[in-house]
Amino acid sequence: MTTGRTASWYRFSLAAFWRRRLSPWRTRRLLEVHLLVLFLLTAVASTALFLSCRQVQHSAEALASREAPAVQGLAATRLAALRADQEARALVEKELIDVTGSGEAYRSQLSAADQGLSRIADRTDQDLGTVKGLLATYSDSLALGTSPYPDQSLMRKQKLKEAKSLLTRDSVGLVPRLHALQQVQLRHAEATATMGQWQRGGWWIAELALVFVGLTLLSALFVLRDRCGRDWNPYLLAAFVLTVLLAVFPLTAMSATQSGLDGAIKDLREITEVSRTSGTEPADAQRDVTKKSEQVRRKTTDDAWTAPVYQGTLVGSLLTIVLPALGLGLRLDNDYWRRR
Repeated sequence: MTTGRTASWYRFSLAAFWRRRLSPWRTRRLLEVHLLVLFLLTAVASTALFLSCRQVQHSAEALASREAPAVQGLAATRLAALRADQEARALVEKELIDVTGSGEAYRSQLSAADQGLSRIADRTDQDLGTVKGLLATYSDSLALGTSPYPDQSLMRKQKLKEAKSLLTRDSVGLVPRLHALQQVQLRHAEATATMGQWQRGGWWIAELALVFVGLTLLSALFVLRDRCGRDWNPYLLAAFVLTVLLAVFPLTAMSATQSGLDGAIKDLREITEVSRTSGTEPADAQRDVTKKSEQVRRKTTDDAWTAPVYQGTLVGSLLTIVLPALGLGLRLDNDYWRRR
């Protein structure tokens, strides 16, 4: 009994407090102020929410379609070039040059490197012309270094030495150039996927505006019930429920997407580190890069469920503007505006 009396007293005190605060205002003017405040708040909340969601979706799309494949492609090209050198030297050391089809292993790696560069050409703004030229020259040197013609041992050694220089020479070799391109591309990917201060600010504005929208809707419902003797307005009730949903679901969905992007960036860093192969065999590094690349692909594409949330956010944002306008506008029109 004591608890029930306390709750009743609290509700009575809260209602009395709002009556005292709102008593100097005429009811029509009070409803008009609520209508104007709701329109402004819902407009701010809807705009901030829409832009914030769109930015996260745009980052996910850019990372999946451009930045991540470019980083992975450069790593794969680098490892394929190193693997080709390893296979060509093993071919010479084992004296298998005269065996039919013996050079297939290193040729397939050179082909993979060339195809890798071709695939990422339209996914990066960096100039790949020098790297492509180096790869072509390197391929020619390896071909001459594994030539099956007799009495060509000195030429083979010279061409293999030349190929090694083209591959690993500091700053200007194929591998250092590919590593530099990969580092730049990784920074682009990080900038694309990382949520900046402006983006975080957009989410804060959206959430705070939605909180004030909810409080203003409750205030408008109280005014209608206390001043006008009306039951709960269905338009305002629907707008309140929708406001709560907009404050929860888009933020949850986009947080999951952002978490996936952060995980993908972590994997791309590991791919970049693994592809350096300071102490790792190129074949083992290629397997690690392939495994990590598949993880990146899943993390950047496993957000199909957020697309309906994004579309629902757009529709819900528009409804949060329309529903309060209908609820208060119709009541003002019926009770006050027509009488004038």
